[in-house]
Amino acid sequence: MIKLMVVDDHEVVRCGLRRLVDGTEVEVTCEATTGAEAVRLAQTTDCDLVLLDIRLPEGDGLDTLYRIKQERPTLPVVMFSTFDNPTYVARAVALGAQGYLLKTRSREDLLDAIRKVASGKDAWTRDELRRVTGALATPRLSADIEVPLTQRESEVLCQLALGLTNKEIAAALHISYETVKEHVQHILRKVGVSDRTQAAVWAVRKGLV
Repeated sequence: MIKLMVVDDHEVVRCGLRRLVDGTEVEVTCEATTGAEAVRLAQTTDCDLVLLDIRLPEGDGLDTLYRIKQERPTLPVVMFSTFDNPTYVARAVALGAQGYLLKTRSREDLLDAIRKVASGKDAWTRDELRRVTGALATPRLSADIEVPLTQRESEVLCQLALGLTNKEIAAALHISYETVKEHVQHILRKVGVSDRTQAAVWAVRKGLV
C-alpha cells in the first residue's frame, strides 16, 4: 500500500482524491489544510508521499515544501496545482520536489505519477524540465555573493519569487504597476539573470523565500 498525505485547503479536492484512488493500492492516510499542519503531520505520521497544493492558507505550498524537506529530506513531495506557472515549477525543482502535477491531469496520469514517486523515481516530464533548464542554470552571480538590492527591490523580489505577476505585486505592495516593472528590471540586472523565473530561483537559493 502507498500511504498518501494530501495537503489542500479545499474539501472538495481532498474528497475527490480519496474517491480517485479508491480501489487502488494508494490510500489517503492523512490530510492537511494548512502548511503548518502539513509540516507537523510530516514529522509525526507514517506516510510514503505528500501531494501538496501550491496556494495554501498560512503560507504558500512551496514554503511548506521547503519546511517538509528540512524536517524529512527523504520524504517524496509532489506539487499539485491549478497554476501552470514556470516560476512555481522552477522553485519546486530547486526545492527538491519529485514532480509538479496540474489538477487538470487525468486519473491515470496522477496514479502513474504517485506510483513512480513511491518507487523512488520522480514524476518530472521532459517538457517541464526543459521549460526551467535556463532558470536552474548557475546565474552570473552565485547565491553567496551579496547583491546590493534596496529594501523595496528585496520586497518585490520576494513577491516575484512567490509567482505573483507585476499587477499582483503592485497591489500587494501598494505601488504602481510601472514602478514594479522598473524594480524588476533593476533586480534582473543586479542579480545577473535574464528573466523573472531565474531571479526567483536565485532568491530561493539565497534563502530569501
